[in-house]
Amino acid sequence: MPHFKSLCIAALTLMATTASAAEVKIGVAAEPYPPFSSPDSSGNWVGWEIEMIDAICAAAELDCVVTPVAWDGIIPSLNAKQIDAIMASMSITEERLKTIDFSDPYYNTPTVIVADKMLDIAPTPDSLAGKILGVQASTVHQAYAQKYFTDAEIRVYQTQDEANQDMIAGRIDATQADAMAMAEFVEGAACCEIKGPVADDPAILGLGVGAGVRKGDDALLAAFNKGVAAVIADGTRSAITEKYFGKDIF
Repeated sequence: MPHFKSLCIAALTLMATTASAAEVKIGVAAEPYPPFSSPDSSGNWVGWEIEMIDAICAAAELDCVVTPVAWDGIIPSLNAKQIDAIMASMSITEERLKTIDFSDPYYNTPTVIVADKMLDIAPTPDSLAGKILGVQASTVHQAYAQKYFTDAEIRVYQTQDEANQDMIAGRIDATQADAMAMAEFVEGAACCEIKGPVADDPAILGLGVGAGVRKGDDALLAAFNKGVAAVIADGTRSAITEKYFGKDIF
């Protein structure tokens, strides 16, 4: 009997160890979104957010693996348990909180309008009236533009890069996107500049970017909150941000 009891304890210990070491599949948008996440020439995912994922998971003691998923299906993939979490610059919004939970924010960035330097455009409904505005599909930017820029022609793209390229080519007048992402674009595109932030609407634009998890996955949510707090407190987020943006912008 003592031998049988010892075997049971050993088996339970092994099961617990295996469970704790289980991979956590982190969903990122399959569509490239530099400088946050994109595959390099070898197919490895790199970028600011990829390094943040690694840092947060290390601080949370999670064994994470980056798992690309099409952006417009990323929440359904989470709820279908094809992935365990979303870390894809997804804003924490009231609408999304109806179906998934979010960790504490690990970053926030203004929403801006970008346009050709030669165009006299301001980030307001009156200024954009009659203009062609490009936005990425299934994003807070599409929802915001369709609510506020009703007198503009809204052109929807599957990726932000497609919108950027059409703006360079003159097929659209402006685009709306996250300031952090567009800072790198305008630095490398002589044509365009950030015209300024749009008026804030937290109900649509959200309260920052967090890790999305399934409703009821409280242990994983707590682990992400632990990791987020750690990388902010110990300066890891600042170091990663300076690497990509030349300064700590938070």
